[in-house]
Amino acid sequence: MTETRKYETVIGLEVHAQLLTRSKMFCSCPADYIQGSPNTAVCPVCLAMPGVLPVINRRAVEYVIMTGLALNATIAQNTQFHRKNYPYPDLMKGYQISQYDEPIALGGWLTIDVNGEEKRVGITRVHLEEDVAKLQHRQDAQGEGYSLVDVNRSGTPLMETVSEPDMRSPEEARQYLLKLRSILQYLGVSTGNMEDGSFRCDANISIRPWGSSQLSSKVEVKNMNSFRAVFRALQHEEERQERVVEEGGRVVQETRGWMEERGVTVSHRAKESAHDYRYFPEPDLPPLSIDREWVEEIRARLPELPEARRGRFATQYGLPMYDANLLTASRATADFFEECLKTKETAPQGLAAKSKAIANWMLGDLTGLLNASGAGVIEGAKVTPQGLREFTDLIDAGAISGPAAKTVLEEMVKSGKGAQAIAVEQGLTQISDVRLLDGTVAEVIQRNSQAVQDFLGGKETALKFLVGQVMKETRGRANPSLVNQILQEKLSSKGRQ
Repeated sequence: MTETRKYETVIGLEVHAQLLTRSKMFCSCPADYIQGSPNTAVCPVCLAMPGVLPVINRRAVEYVIMTGLALNATIAQNTQFHRKNYPYPDLMKGYQISQYDEPIALGGWLTIDVNGEEKRVGITRVHLEEDVAKLQHRQDAQGEGYSLVDVNRSGTPLMETVSEPDMRSPEEARQYLLKLRSILQYLGVSTGNMEDGSFRCDANISIRPWGSSQLSSKVEVKNMNSFRAVFRALQHEEERQERVVEEGGRVVQETRGWMEERGVTVSHRAKESAHDYRYFPEPDLPPLSIDREWVEEIRARLPELPEARRGRFATQYGLPMYDANLLTASRATADFFEECLKTKETAPQGLAAKSKAIANWMLGDLTGLLNASGAGVIEGAKVTPQGLREFTDLIDAGAISGPAAKTVLEEMVKSGKGAQAIAVEQGLTQISDVRLLDGTVAEVIQRNSQAVQDFLGGKETALKFLVGQVMKETRGRANPSLVNQILQEKLSSKGRQ
């Protein structure tokens, strides 16, 4: 609890995730519509032609059951679809097939970590529905606005996960979203990509005086397409609501949109309540009875989830929990890390050191280079697990030095070539031949008499300077420990003269 603030923030999130099924929710049109031309992945069902009938996508139901189990929820024995009525131009039928009072999964929780403390956030429900079409807003030559409708997205399976209002800060909300996305990616049910709309969040936020149970009106915030946007929008909204109350006003229940370029939320419309949607059972779809054996069969093949994998990384590979947490946040990153270790057998006594070395390069330089290149993620990177393993093995063998290693890795990210080939091509292989280094060390000593005198006078930092000069002469290729050894031997000899 923050001492300087007068109000407590209360946040609940509604997250919509497009499911990775091959076909849409109620028809056989392809669900992978993003790369298609507008209005090409359509049929009479998703176009809402008169007389057509929907058919439930079994795999979509399975994915919601998987998610419910992963979130510790109870899977309903009986579930039903409803019609949710609202008159938006992107809703082809004039209603959405969704679920109301009989969702597939009820209750549950997930844990988040904020500032080193774990917190459990309750899950109200996980239910299944269909996505809407997509509006594209344009302007003509005269500046008049108009909108086009692309129906490709209409009918795509959409899973909604509704949290309890258990979050108390924008940071907790961000951590919840990151954790939920990670779980969905591990399950393989959604890409979790916010940028293309596959993972969308609506936030409900209100405030109350510290110690009070009386909340102000709830405000829904939409149009947030990144984790940073969610954080900033909620931060702005809690400040706005506090300002309204402090000035003697009343927070209005409404839906607001986040304007990224301005950094503010703006009012869109009055917030709808359940009765506004006029829910009623979908007459064209029968109620579903979910077989208990099917649920247990799905439970038995759930993959290892982020928390379990994090714990295993810490115990099996001896990684600090901080590293294990970062590596397992993304399934692709965790898979890449383990593939590095599987590429070549590692002796048990050296596993912890090798694991830590790979983790350090992945979480440090490799991440930085991928971000700088615009890739940002390990998926699709030109560097392979085999390539990174070869790279760390060359460092361990003394074949490339620290400074040269950074150059080699940079070229690996750009070209995808192997570390050994790059080191040879660019003349970056480490010099560990005493005879070759002996002459260079002698020249450095001769040219830097003041540093030599400083060292002989007891100034230890002078040795580091001389090592640096040798490294400079050899363009970073000299073996630093061998250079250090040769320098000390020669300087000790000088001191005895």
